[in-house]
Amino acid sequence: MDAFTAGILQRIQNTEADLDRARAAGDDFLAEVEQAELEDLQRLATEHGVRYGAVSNA
Repeated sequence: MDAFTAGILQRIQNTEADLDRARAAGDDFLAEVEQAELEDLQRLATEHGVRYGAVSNA
């Protein structure tokens, strides 16, 4: 696995965790920000052929 792939997968995992925490805390604004970040990371991964299906999608 190259550095880009490892990095994007790690960022997706971190963002999913942040999104889960924001939702659990009831912070709707932060949840929206994290959801947008997650969607951007997933788009970037897809554009570069990185499969993130093993990473749970929020």
